[in-house]
Amino acid sequence: MTITDLLFGKPLRSSDEAGEKLGPVGGLSVFGLDALSSAAYGPEAALTLMIPLAAAGVAYIVPITGSIILLLTIVYFSYRQTIAAYPNGGGSYTVARENLGEYPGLLAAAALMIDYVLTAAVGISAGVGALVSAVPSLLPHTLVICLVILLLITLVNLRGVRETGAVFIIPLTHSLAL
Repeated sequence: MTITDLLFGKPLRSSDEAGEKLGPVGGLSVFGLDALSSAAYGPEAALTLMIPLAAAGVAYIVPITGSIILLLTIVYFSYRQTIAAYPNGGGSYTVARENLGEYPGLLAAAALMIDYVLTAAVGISAGVGALVSAVPSLLPHTLVICLVILLLITLVNLRGVRETGAVFIIPLTHSLAL
């Protein structure tokens, strides 16, 4: 066994692809952060920016909340249309490519990759921020902790979808048990 096989796992043949599928719980553990970050971190950041405005910021809460609800409603109906048009699955790349052409499809794919990178960054920084607030002595090591977690997540993801689901399900099952 080479070091590459140890770190990344053995290369899979295309015929082995079916064995890499995730079930609902594994899928939730792998892809759940994306939905959570979209629904939680964005509105929280918008409302946090209003803190310096104090009482004057209260007047903006309803319009900002209304805008967030309108955006979520648009996304909901957009997803419903996509699911109806692509019942066997159709991500951003597929939908954009088939309806708008190759370059818009590639743009959608690139945007999705950037979204995933930013989601991982936000998730890691929020988790480390919570850890540092609980254990203030770790504050000087915040960057190192973030980078180590990023490295571990990268290595786990490079092993494959099934292994990623198995590893990421551990914190999910522990949080559900609490």
